[in-house]
Amino acid sequence: MRDLCQHAIDAAVGSGAGYADARGVTRRVQNVSTKNGQVESIADGETEGIGVRVLVEGAWGFACDRRLSAEGAKEAARRAVAFARASAGRSGRRRGVLAPAPAQAGEYRTEAERDPIDVAIADKVALCLRAEEGMQHESVKLTEASVRAQREQRAFLSSEGVEVLQEFVECGAGIEALAVGDDGRVQMRSYPSAHGGSSAQAGWEYIESLALEREAPRVGEEAAALLRADPCPSGVTTIVVDSEQMVLQVHESVGHPTELDRVYGTEAAYAGTSFLKPENLGSLRYGSSHMNVTADATTPRGLGTFAFDDEGVPAAREPVVQEGVLRSFLSSRETAAQIGTGSGGSMRADGWSRMPLVRMTNLHLEP
Repeated sequence: MRDLCQHAIDAAVGSGAGYADARGVTRRVQNVSTKNGQVESIADGETEGIGVRVLVEGAWGFACDRRLSAEGAKEAARRAVAFARASAGRSGRRRGVLAPAPAQAGEYRTEAERDPIDVAIADKVALCLRAEEGMQHESVKLTEASVRAQREQRAFLSSEGVEVLQEFVECGAGIEALAVGDDGRVQMRSYPSAHGGSSAQAGWEYIESLALEREAPRVGEEAAALLRADPCPSGVTTIVVDSEQMVLQVHESVGHPTELDRVYGTEAAYAGTSFLKPENLGSLRYGSSHMNVTADATTPRGLGTFAFDDEGVPAAREPVVQEGVLRSFLSSRETAAQIGTGSGGSMRADGWSRMPLVRMTNLHLEP
């Protein structure tokens, strides 16, 4: 993939690009789920391709090709240049300028004792079925279990001399029990968290550490116990927020709003745009003086962990909120240049067929 990325860079620059980068990606994904003691679904798929991004006369162009071949790489590069050149002729467009980034090379691999893709699908099914069996209770009418595994190999090259090879391994699992009372009321309990459990950038040892079979009886019993639990009392009360809800709150209230492309309005999704403005930097009070939030792409096992982002910027630990005040935004090289501070480092692409955008890494509410 390194050589194919170089073919793409050469073709892009030869076609008139002032800047070009290329990402070659191969991704293998396995998902197994069971329901009420039966296999619900098994999926095992692989995807591969190359994505090329270019700047021509200050305008961006992007194209991709599913062929990991020299011709596919060159064709994607030429199409990206053509798209950028078409955009460059439009009026009222802000010219793309990038914050400086050093030319460097590097490699990264997830620390994994056992690649989860190498674990037999039959073993994954058996684990789910054993966990389901442990959740059995007279009030539990529905049990579910799931296991997922992913391995991704990614090569990144740029016309500025960056050359990065990275391999990521992720896996996760979860169980869920649904209890139904005699009056028709329904309660649900899950482990280790809702919506399919929990995942980490790690090997199969992470799934083993979740100990689904050990926790399964408790999950079934707690689902049934919720049917008999007293209603939450009305009025003002103290709420203790666990880590799962806390990280969701930080993700939505600090993570998305500080993504600088959302602030500038050049990206918006289900999470919306942002209530923040560039001039809030260094002055907006986000919370009390005890509130400190950091973005850290070096966190062990984090799903937002890497050595280099998808612009080739090295991973770092950066303060976002310090003593309750907004201190930095999550940025790309382009938005960092636009705001006049930072160097990027938060650009991430969802596969070879997608252009990277500013996306939070691992966000932490500090002690």
